[in-house]
Amino acid sequence: MHKIFARFFVFLWITAVFTACTGPQSYSETFDAPGSWRVESSGDVEGEVHDGVYDFIVHEFDLTSWTTAGQSFSDGIYSVEATQVAGPPNNAFGMLFRVDDEEDNFYSFQISGDGFVWIGKYEGGISEVEPIVDDWWFKSPVINQGHATNKLSVQAEGQNLIFFVNDQEVGRVTDDAFSRGDIGLMVRTLGEGGVQVQFDNFTVEPLP
Repeated sequence: MHKIFARFFVFLWITAVFTACTGPQSYSETFDAPGSWRVESSGDVEGEVHDGVYDFIVHEFDLTSWTTAGQSFSDGIYSVEATQVAGPPNNAFGMLFRVDDEEDNFYSFQISGDGFVWIGKYEGGISEVEPIVDDWWFKSPVINQGHATNKLSVQAEGQNLIFFVNDQEVGRVTDDAFSRGDIGLMVRTLGEGGVQVQFDNFTVEPLP
């Protein structure tokens, strides 16, 4: 497990607590400026905002890395565009939502470059990982495979969660583990390193 900037400066922690209490109802991030997203450059992982995207590279094999925005949301429609630009298709990338950064608890919605979906929750980072839709990974024909762009969306209303890829439903579940939290981006390498994914247009909109 590798988490970008696992420890915060005190003033960032205070900001996060304040945001959790007064979090906005809508959000739009085009990554035209760094904003509040955490960044890193190391031998294993690179994550930075440039040229209108969050450019996320995991060099090491069999490694999970994520970053968060320092926001707080509960119900809403979460969406992000993800484009794999390098690396093998056997990988995983996607969004996090309702993230508790202190406990490393969150829901995760991931796809792979070879057309699979994984939907589940993490408790204590990678110490306890549980799929909540299907048994593990499952194939979906709506994914644009290879070095292509896909839109991931989640409609979250209380414990009712509906998941979409490219505006096509790929799963739904009722789960009450997490009710509010931050948003994030994730990249995983599954056997080979060098996976590069660029994320853009992360939005959170009120439910209709």
